[in-house]
Amino acid sequence: MNDTIAAIATAQGVGAIAIIRVSGPEAFNIVSKIFSNKKFKDADSHTINYGYILDNGDKIDEVLVTKMIGPKTFTREDVVEINTHGGILITSKILELLLLNGCRLAEPGEFTKRAFLNGRIDLTEAEGIMDLINSKTDKAREMAINQMNGDASNMIHNLRDELAGIISNIEVNIDYPEYEDIEEMTLDKLSLSLKDLEDKVNRILVRSREGEYIKNGIKTVIIGRPNVGKSSLLNRLLGQNKAIVTDVLGTTRDTIEATMVLDNIILNLIDTAGIRETEDKVESIGVSKSLKLMDEADLVLFMLNYGEEITSDDKKILEKLKGKNYIIVVNKTDLDKKLDDSILDDPVYVSVLDNKNIDEIKDRIKELFNLEKLETDDLTYLTSARSQAILKQVLESVKDVKNGIKNYPIDMVEIDLKNIWNLLGEIIGESYDEELLDQLFSRFCVGK
Repeated sequence: MNDTIAAIATAQGVGAIAIIRVSGPEAFNIVSKIFSNKKFKDADSHTINYGYILDNGDKIDEVLVTKMIGPKTFTREDVVEINTHGGILITSKILELLLLNGCRLAEPGEFTKRAFLNGRIDLTEAEGIMDLINSKTDKAREMAINQMNGDASNMIHNLRDELAGIISNIEVNIDYPEYEDIEEMTLDKLSLSLKDLEDKVNRILVRSREGEYIKNGIKTVIIGRPNVGKSSLLNRLLGQNKAIVTDVLGTTRDTIEATMVLDNIILNLIDTAGIRETEDKVESIGVSKSLKLMDEADLVLFMLNYGEEITSDDKKILEKLKGKNYIIVVNKTDLDKKLDDSILDDPVYVSVLDNKNIDEIKDRIKELFNLEKLETDDLTYLTSARSQAILKQVLESVKDVKNGIKNYPIDMVEIDLKNIWNLLGEIIGESYDEELLDQLFSRFCVGK
């Protein structure tokens, strides 16, 4: 990080304003070489300076240049932001001049990476920045802001502090057994402390799953035999004709995907090919894909026909749904009843044709995923797959220590607890692998 980086920080294209960002020890010197305002180098921090960007004396653009002296900057380095008129030609030309005068083109996410490496933010806060950029609902935005502000990091710091207290108590008992005024860490007390830690980690993991729904949406797959009304239901839920609807069996041969927002949570809806035995090779591929999507879904809407008997294929799907989040939707209630609903678990009866009871499906989804609770709940979660994977390791390690403490000497238990403490540190970046950092920040856009 001894060099100076530059990148266009705004979206490429025609616009009123574009920003080129520069960060590093030579930021002020390099910008001064191409900036007409000679007072810029001696200007105070966090000031906006007017002038022109010059190329061998020729004016390239009229600009406002913001000077920010480290460490009171995002990267904690000297930072310059050049506000220029928007346009691919202008911004590319200014970036080219910066590179010719000593800057290096920033890698994706390198400004945020420098903020992390310089102690400005931790890894969960960095992930919060990415979540904020990608947020699609107000709740996702609010959750990302909480993570950026360090609320999620504080949860991990609190767990580490509790663990450090247990470890230090064990160490004192081992090193200074003669001290009578120090609480003795018995196996029973240690078991209670570990049980409390296990419960807290478990709660964070459960809540983080809810946070995933806010961040990524609920993957909702509509399943059923041909012509039960899957595509029609998709259209009704969306309020538009997204899928082709006919009375020809096998009309939908591949998936049709769309999104809708329900109580500030995105439903990623997937209409699938009708499930049936078929000799048609293309349709058969669609059926296999439907079954695979059902296994991967957060929610399955399983549709049946009120005017048809339940088939062996339907019963196989019902068996597959056990242990999953699902809602049985019985469609075509305008027909004479032939369906034996005695084996169905609390179905919703609708007529997609008449737009009857569609809102009841939405209400059932809200109830199933506690969307009203999520609407008012504290939005402090760990939503990255990386953080959750480490936290699952922590949970299993705590369980192992709790179950095995009677079989090991107390100093061996202390080693295991220190390993758990280090695992928690990986979540916030107290310890990290360089390859992991490169992978994490490569998901950011250039200029961020």
